Amino acid sequence: MKNRVAAALLTHFAALPCALGIASSPADAAADTRPRVVVTADPELDDLNSLIRFLLYTPDFRVEGLIYASSQFHWKGDGRGTTLSVPGREYNRFGLNLCPCKSWRWSADERFIDDAVDAYEKAWPNLRVHDPAYPTPAALRSKIRWGNVEFDGEMSKDTPGSESIVSLLLDKDDSPVYLHAWGGQSTIARALKAIEERHAGTEHWQEIRKRVVSKAVIHASGDQDGTYAAYIRPKWPEIRYRRLAGGVPLSYNAQSRVSEADAAYYTPDWIRMNVSRRGALGALYRVWGDGKQMVKGDRFDYFGVQGKTAKELRDEGYVVWTPVHPQGAFLGEGDTFTYMNLIDNGLRGYRDESLGGWGGAVNDAEGASFEISFTNIEGFASNPATERSAPRDATHPFLAAAQRDFAVRMLWATTPRHEEANHPPRIAALGRTALSTQAGKDVSLRVRTQDPDRHSVTVHWRIWPEAGSYRGPVTLGAVEGLRTDLTVPADAAPGQTIHVVAEATDNGSPALTRYERYVITVR
Repeated sequence: MKNRVAAALLTHFAALPCALGIASSPADAAADTRPRVVVTADPELDDLNSLIRFLLYTPDFRVEGLIYASSQFHWKGDGRGTTLSVPGREYNRFGLNLCPCKSWRWSADERFIDDAVDAYEKAWPNLRVHDPAYPTPAALRSKIRWGNVEFDGEMSKDTPGSESIVSLLLDKDDSPVYLHAWGGQSTIARALKAIEERHAGTEHWQEIRKRVVSKAVIHASGDQDGTYAAYIRPKWPEIRYRRLAGGVPLSYNAQSRVSEADAAYYTPDWIRMNVSRRGALGALYRVWGDGKQMVKGDRFDYFGVQGKTAKELRDEGYVVWTPVHPQGAFLGEGDTFTYMNLIDNGLRGYRDESLGGWGGAVNDAEGASFEISFTNIEGFASNPATERSAPRDATHPFLAAAQRDFAVRMLWATTPRHEEANHPPRIAALGRTALSTQAGKDVSLRVRTQDPDRHSVTVHWRIWPEAGSYRGPVTLGAVEGLRTDLTVPADAAPGQTIHVVAEATDNGSPALTRYERYVITVR
């Protein structure tokens, strides 16, 4: 009886999108377990940099949308002379009074997403040599849409971008749709509002709403236009909204907040060797002092100016809200953390039962802010002496591996022969990765490894205390090799978890790392 009911429900939901006039997913989509990803982005330079890295990881995703979006920092205007000024925005901060405006920090010929895909097209023949799963440039272009870009927080109009999100949330594929908001969330909000306007009060509304809630997962760089707080959260509180903390630092000024060892991955020499000199994608990637500007005359965009101090820039009228770094140094990828947990590196960081990965750990604590913080921006702008904050002593557990992985993908983009570049090792658990045992019991963990380039692979084991709920000390019997053992502490309470990570690193150049994660639950 239960099976017949389940079959009837599946048939009903399969027919529902057709009844609503929505296109179905390809027949083979259900067999593809890669996460479905939509990117909405505004034309901030760090969005461009995040997009370049994203394109290099497209074999790990089903790219469902690349959508132009607005935010409080960038909006296009309606072209009819309508002006806007929202209290508390950057044009009214720092002693400025620059709006009402017809548009804000938006180039008349803006096409940064198209530019990135154009650069990807030049790299694609090489990339597919190293991974045949790289999508064709045409496939990526077919996903480019314009979303709600006219104004800061405008969500009153349907757009090609919002309509594509509607289709994804109501199609026959039951997989989650990861909605990335690198700028504002107005395009996502408009999609949800359109679903509500069209179906609320109809006989199918509760089923449709349940389906949307079961599929939509928002990965956002804060609430950059207020639409999450004003509409999405009040109207769709059940939608999963992932807030992450502790990921690989890649925002503006990240190099000032890491250890001296980690800071090596942000220097002009490292960036020049591994990124900015690597073909069309590297040439497009923004670095300090590269001579470029997002919009001509933009007082907030001094990043491309070469050889001037913060004081000199301020004297020229720039709003210097983050310290100046050497020419060619890392500039920023403030939105990369939103998709890093979706990368297929073995940590499975995006799944509901997981607590994170390269992008950080889920932070759903009550009271955690959804808003963009201006604390650092105000501090840098108001204190001309602020040039560098003291770096931390501890190295980040994933930073070096993530940056080396990025470097090798940039290398793939310019290397036409498979044997002339390194490729990630493989690691797999011998036995189950989810274990249940009692406090005081011994646990043995084993893995096997393989390397496609026949490099040697070393395995390092470590406890990941931030991911587990048991926070006391746990001792591993071995930290190197294919096997380790541990004794579950006697004071571990039922229901608490211990996370153990096995890191497999090859000796190629650059060295690459993949992971296996064990979760031990105390019963």
